[in-house]
Amino acid sequence: MHGQKKIMTERSGNFNIMKLVKVVSFSFVFVILVLFVAATVRTLTFDVNAGLQLAQWEKTNNIGYDINQHQKQELISVFKDAIRIPTVSTSTTQLNTTALREFDNLLRKAFPTVFSSHLVQHEVVANYSHLFWVPGNDLALVPYMLLAHIDVVPANENDGWDAPPFSAKEINGFIYGRGTIDNKQSVMAILQALEYLLIRGYSPQRGFFIGLGHDEEVHGFQGAMNIVRLLKKKGVQLAFVLDEGLAVLDGIISGLQGPAAIIGISEKGHATVKLSVSMAPGHSSMPPRETSIGILAGAVKRLEENPMPRLFGEGPERGTFEHLAHKFGLPLKFVMSNLWLFSSILGRVLERSVITNPFVRTTTAVTMFNAGVKINVLPSQAEAFVNLRIHSAQTLQQVLDLIQSTVGDERVKVELVHGFDPLPISSYDESSFGFQIIKKTVLDQFPQVTVAPGICIGNTDSRHYTDLTKNIYRFSPTWFKPGDPQRFHGINERISKQNYEELVEFYFHLIQNCDVKELPSPHSAVHEL
Repeated sequence: MHGQKKIMTERSGNFNIMKLVKVVSFSFVFVILVLFVAATVRTLTFDVNAGLQLAQWEKTNNIGYDINQHQKQELISVFKDAIRIPTVSTSTTQLNTTALREFDNLLRKAFPTVFSSHLVQHEVVANYSHLFWVPGNDLALVPYMLLAHIDVVPANENDGWDAPPFSAKEINGFIYGRGTIDNKQSVMAILQALEYLLIRGYSPQRGFFIGLGHDEEVHGFQGAMNIVRLLKKKGVQLAFVLDEGLAVLDGIISGLQGPAAIIGISEKGHATVKLSVSMAPGHSSMPPRETSIGILAGAVKRLEENPMPRLFGEGPERGTFEHLAHKFGLPLKFVMSNLWLFSSILGRVLERSVITNPFVRTTTAVTMFNAGVKINVLPSQAEAFVNLRIHSAQTLQQVLDLIQSTVGDERVKVELVHGFDPLPISSYDESSFGFQIIKKTVLDQFPQVTVAPGICIGNTDSRHYTDLTKNIYRFSPTWFKPGDPQRFHGINERISKQNYEELVEFYFHLIQNCDVKELPSPHSAVHEL
């Protein structure tokens, strides 16, 4: 009897366990099914780009952009002249001032109306930078500012250029030369657009500034910073700032159907860190177990083997993929539309590529390693420089602490040479005047393009303007196709003649679009874009 009870008890226990397993399994399957249905519905309906695309914009009497063949040839010729002037910045103390003066002369010759119009106030800042002010007719409208920079990074023809880097040689419809995409295309296009507008009798409703820095490639300490000081003294506050930064990407993002215009809403932070080891010098015939070079090499190796943490989804990069989600095919569309579920997986995929890894984390690049004076002498000093671009979810101090713990060797001195935190994230919702005006201008001119916010992995002069506005955007409609991103600061930098003409037209319309007093209410039934 006792044995039967035991068996019945065991059977009852097994039954209860089986019942529990079934309930848990059913619940698990049910949860998965609910998540799948929710994710599927979101995939089919998710499009954060709708917003103002359906809004009825304020009607304005915009001047039409119609230039003849002679004017097209003329603007290309002037642009080529700008590329031929080697306005190279090598360091804060090494600027080609002769070229900068020559460039000043070119601007005055190329854009006579800009420099002579009673509507335009102009002054030279820090000897070589330029500040223009075009007052608006409606003083109640907060002004905005367009930025670009005159200087370029060095270029060596022997590195393998198809055309000399300061020749502006034309090959198959492309103009080759340093500055064609960084950043003389914007310098010349902004002023060319203003020249055309003034000739046609344009007078803005909303005032605007144009700032052209001469030392952006070496931090902008003289150009941009002095322009900002000048504006601060005048009590200027800006509705928004538009600078260089991101571009129109066509065929760059794998799986994306069609081109995407990525407007930068922030920049990564920056740090240059020096690692150094000091030891007593000696003869190479009696080496210690570890030399200064060996100790430093070990520290560098640890930094490379232990990258900064993956932070995808904790910064503005998530918004980029959500804005582009509806332009991916399955299964990527399913993933991009549901980053609340797949953010970690996508982050792991992105970190595998050197092109997309910078969007996932703070990057670590050892750029200089110096040690030794003679082949048979043990060096007393060894030093390396590490350049880091800081993710929006980290601070400069957090990065320095991680470097210190990763190096993990008291013999290695860690010093910050220069650095700053990531830039604030500018707004990009339906009420963001600057972002939506830029977006409207892009879509009016390129209706096949999808617009999305993004983050600049490099730095621009615009970071100096944070006291003048919270709304800083980094974009020009320069088209990048596969292989083009490598031309940035690389060999064979180039822009097509058609694309440069498109830049002029873009700024021509952007300036006029800024004259609207306010943004329309979103989700109207009329499609105006």
